[in-house]
Amino acid sequence: MIHQPCVDGSIGFQRGLNGGLNATTARRWALIVYAKFQRGILVKLFYQSMGVARRSESGLYAQSLTKTLQGAAAPGTSISVHGLGPGKAIADQYRFLELLDTQEILENGLRAEKDGYDAFLIGNIFEPGLHALREALNIPVLGLCESSVQLACLMGAGFSIVNVNPKFTRRITENIASTGLSSRLISIDEMQVERGQVLDRAFEDEAVRANVIGQFMAAARQGAAKGAEVVIPAGGIVMAILASAGVYAVDSVPVVNGLIALVKIAELAVQVRQLTGSFTSKRMMYAPPSGKLLADIRKSYGEHLYPGAT
Repeated sequence: MIHQPCVDGSIGFQRGLNGGLNATTARRWALIVYAKFQRGILVKLFYQSMGVARRSESGLYAQSLTKTLQGAAAPGTSISVHGLGPGKAIADQYRFLELLDTQEILENGLRAEKDGYDAFLIGNIFEPGLHALREALNIPVLGLCESSVQLACLMGAGFSIVNVNPKFTRRITENIASTGLSSRLISIDEMQVERGQVLDRAFEDEAVRANVIGQFMAAARQGAAKGAEVVIPAGGIVMAILASAGVYAVDSVPVVNGLIALVKIAELAVQVRQLTGSFTSKRMMYAPPSGKLLADIRKSYGEHLYPGAT
């Protein structure tokens, strides 16, 4: 069993030290891993949604999202879906509003590690807070866009994006560029959705759902005609609609459902960390502050920042 080498607390402790944690944090991490194993939980994931915040944590989208995520999870994987507070994530395509919402995402990431989650998943195509949390946390931090693109590049030589809002286009291309995979992007093709509420109604109205799926397929075929070998829908709500209808290919072109991709890559990341003691490199880009600077930062911003850093 792939997790067996880390269920011994002493082995987990040593691997935590090897991964760059200080002794206190490594010991705490090893005990958390062992306690979860004793309860039959091998991987515990915190899924941060923006769409759930807009549509309530008990609405039809939240139910469909949770079903898709849990259906993708391996036995022993636990997934908790969280939205943001009231009045948040109303229009995250606007950069100013995204920055306001990101503060709560950062706080949730810190809370997730403290509460014993194995990875923090940002289920939003813009991935707000992704790089900041990789710097701050020890657990893997993964995003919807990056996971989808990385998986698509394993499945085919080039991919296309099916977009639901022209306002998304620049942000998506920036995210893809940050992965270093812009050369694999064939096209971004648009669905003709007038307003986001149309997508909401797809969970309760079969005719609306069929229309949304038909628009997705038409846009996907445009990308395929331009040479795309894999198609990625841009947005968790479209991914949930497609998953609920069992749409995983258009003609012979595979569709990467990012919800599934995010869960499976998160499980991989957690297992790599459990086996080796590390996942996110803390060498350069994600290196935390240390020494006196770290002490000054914690004095000014709070002792809870940069857990495990020294």
